[in-house]
Parts: sequence; C-alpha cells; structure tokens
Amino acid sequence: MLTQVHLSELLEALDWVSASGPFESVAYVSRESGRIYYHTDANDFGEALPDDVEDENLYVSVPRKRDLGLGQRLVLDFIGANAPDAYDQVRHFFHKRGAYARYKDLLDRRGLLGAWFAHEQQACEAAMREWAESEGFEVITE
Repeated sequence: MLTQVHLSELLEALDWVSASGPFESVAYVSRESGRIYYHTDANDFGEALPDDVEDENLYVSVPRKRDLGLGQRLVLDFIGANAPDAYDQVRHFFHKRGAYARYKDLLDRRGLLGAWFAHEQQACEAAMREWAESEGFEVITE
C-alpha cells in the first residue's frame, strides 16, 4: 500500500521551499507516514526535524518550483499563449530583480492576472502530483 499525502499539504510545502528570502527553507516528506517536516536556516518551523531526515529511504525533500519547471519557463509559456506581443518584454523582465512583480503588473493591466493565477495553480498541482507519485506516494485531495 502506498503512503498517502495530501495535495494541499504538498502545495503548502512547495510554496514554503520556493519562497525567496534571506534564509534557506526546506521541507521533507516521510515515506512512511506522509507527514511533512519544515525547516529553515533561521529556525525550526514547528517540531524539530527527525534525526534521520537525511536518509533518502525514509524521507524525500520537496523540490522547488524552479526544479519542476514552474518558474520562468511557465511564465514564458503562459505569456506566449495569452499575450505573445509582450513575450520579449516579459523575457527581459527576468534579467533584473523584481521580475515577477513587473510581470504581474503587466498581467493586471491586460486583465490576465486571474487567468495566470489559475494557470499557475493548475500547473503546480499537476507537477506536485506527478512528483509525489514518482516518489511512491498516493496523492489524495480533501
């Protein structure tokens, strides 16, 4: 029987490890229980990590969005399909800090922000489901 893990919890862990900030954040999923453990360089979030968390037979670390192709590539795919005239402009955004803020501002002005959030959510769900299943988990939804 496969270990069950909730999709909503996987998505929270994906957001946790993908957030930019001054500290490195990681999350581990127990292969035995499906429980997710969180850690950041600044301090522990919740309970302390298990002593054997580095054992890949027992735990797997949650990938970041960019590891799953959910970063710049997803942005460019979306803009290419929905506002191809802005493709080069958006691609140029990623040469400087604040790219996502400028991107979302552009989408808002064009009335595409809601469509982007729906697209991103769907892509994140599909990627996390695929990742979890490849790691031997059964993904369940509430």
